[in-house]
Amino acid sequence: MTTISASQVKELREKTGLGLMDCKKALEEANGDLDLAIEELRKTSGLKASKKSGRSAADGLIAIKSNGKDYFMIEVNCETDFVARDDSYIKFTNETLNTFVDNSDKSLEDLLAEGIEENREKLVQKLGENIVVRRVAKTENSTITGSYLHSNNKIGCIISLEGGSEALANDIAMHVAATDPMAVSPNDIPEDVIAKEREIFKAQSEDSGKPPEIVEKMIEGKVSKFLSEVSLTEQDFVKDPNQKISKLLDDNNANILSFTRYEVGEGIEVEKVDFASEVMSQIES
Repeated sequence: MTTISASQVKELREKTGLGLMDCKKALEEANGDLDLAIEELRKTSGLKASKKSGRSAADGLIAIKSNGKDYFMIEVNCETDFVARDDSYIKFTNETLNTFVDNSDKSLEDLLAEGIEENREKLVQKLGENIVVRRVAKTENSTITGSYLHSNNKIGCIISLEGGSEALANDIAMHVAATDPMAVSPNDIPEDVIAKEREIFKAQSEDSGKPPEIVEKMIEGKVSKFLSEVSLTEQDFVKDPNQKISKLLDDNNANILSFTRYEVGEGIEVEKVDFASEVMSQIES
């Protein structure tokens, strides 16, 4: 067997970003041929990435960047907070966001196919966790844009206004991050959502013993309260609870065109794996 030097392993590791032992093994199997070792590592890295792709990736980071006009936001998921704090993971997240900013006319699927997916597989191989570039968003068709990224990089918001100022947009983005509204105004809440809430309130009121007309007023009152709680314009501003967002907008001659709020892992069903199964999965991978 060809003797593999530390410098060869170092060079292969720098070219692939993979682990020392994986690089050393690949060089041994390729009899020191660097190009062949890279080719084989690409094959095995893809295989290992696919094995890990079924594991729940509900942790991760949100990142936001502006190009001077619009704001761009990305969510990249991993399995644990430990990996989310890894420098190479943070670098991958920021580089992927930069690619999106530079190619905002392309879909996430196109960007993945043009190089991001290959880099993702290398990172999976290096860090040993499933990593998912989950979603991207950008502001558009607005005169004023703003953003807010929570200090732990787990919650972010970008927002588009007509009128107002960047400071106002940033304040409302912070409010959205804190309160998680369902829509801009009550008129934007889907009818099926309202119908479902009305059905719940009706069931809650059926045993009240009150006359039907009173029960109906109670139900509609609860529906109105629900709409005010989940609609951004009807919420009390977090920085000044005595002022509604709608009043804040009126005072600044502004309207909210749209907002996007990301929270790491929201909506992802976390896979429950017992310790013994987890150990075996690590051994098999």
